[in-house]
Amino acid sequence: MNRALHDPPVCRQRWWWFSSWLPSWCPTSPSHLRNAEDRILQPLTQSFSRRHVPISNRNYIWTLSFNEAQDSKRSQVPLVLLHGFGAGVGLWVKNLAALALSGRTVYALDLLGFGQSSRPMAGSHAQEAEEKFVQSLEEWREVVGVELMILLGHDLGGFISMSYALTHPHRVKNLILVEPWGISERPEVQESHCRIPGWVKALGRAMNPFNPLSLLRLAGPLGPLLLQTLRSDFKQRFSGVFEDDTVHDYLYHLNAQTPSGETAFRNMTVPYGWAQQPMIYRVGMLDPTIPVYIICGSRSCIDGESGQTIREMRPNSQTDIIVIRGAGHYVFADQSDDFNEVVLKICTDMKNEG
Repeated sequence: MNRALHDPPVCRQRWWWFSSWLPSWCPTSPSHLRNAEDRILQPLTQSFSRRHVPISNRNYIWTLSFNEAQDSKRSQVPLVLLHGFGAGVGLWVKNLAALALSGRTVYALDLLGFGQSSRPMAGSHAQEAEEKFVQSLEEWREVVGVELMILLGHDLGGFISMSYALTHPHRVKNLILVEPWGISERPEVQESHCRIPGWVKALGRAMNPFNPLSLLRLAGPLGPLLLQTLRSDFKQRFSGVFEDDTVHDYLYHLNAQTPSGETAFRNMTVPYGWAQQPMIYRVGMLDPTIPVYIICGSRSCIDGESGQTIREMRPNSQTDIIVIRGAGHYVFADQSDDFNEVVLKICTDMKNEG
């Protein structure tokens, strides 16, 4: 018997046990996360509902919904928001009310493994992890009763949106990709002056078995301070809404608990955060009748050529690139008014809704 074939699952089980223990060392809990979400959503004055939508294997997807009762006949195609890596529904606080003003049903989901959704054992391979995300979204759609969606995804949510559209094209009316992750393949750096230093490669190899945010949990009681120090930019992004550490508190409790979605993301990547199965090889298979909109920030450090690549691979399909000035990777928070206006225009310009 080949022992090598059986060792990795044992290692994964041990790591899962260890990562599940970490929250007990951290000042967090599901109730802390619920309270943090309550605080970050407090500025919303428009009526909305929150609930766990049950899916298979006793899992559930945490869901915010606006105008769901008023638009029960689905006169307008619902807008579904999928957050990025390490995020949750609360980071849409500057967008939700504006996007729901037209009366269109708007849903915001915590992806499986993130936020207040279930945190099951992550898929051990890139394909399995990706399929789990897509399957959970499709099961959510079936339970909620949405026949057709405008699917908007940021970062990892954009990758999942594309994967879903490839698998269930008849369920997607429009695809809005906001600073999507996972489009390009890892570059082959050949120029000697551009090569990654050896110590960086060594560090990357050393950290590869660990989750991207493991340091936050290993820091234990110092985790909140670490997050505030390393990601002080979030306070600036939401300064017009919060004067205190509401956003940092929310981000901490999102990511200090069992890292199910984080582990799935790690299993979908190669060192330095590139996708194992980049969309560049599949985007040409998207249904040509689905309009695709790529929203980018002019100050983003994410690969800016991905949008152009997508457009070139869909020569006979509508593929628009929209650059929002003054915005970085979190374009929806950096320039929320401009972002909301762009998304509302995309939704308004749609023909033959439903």
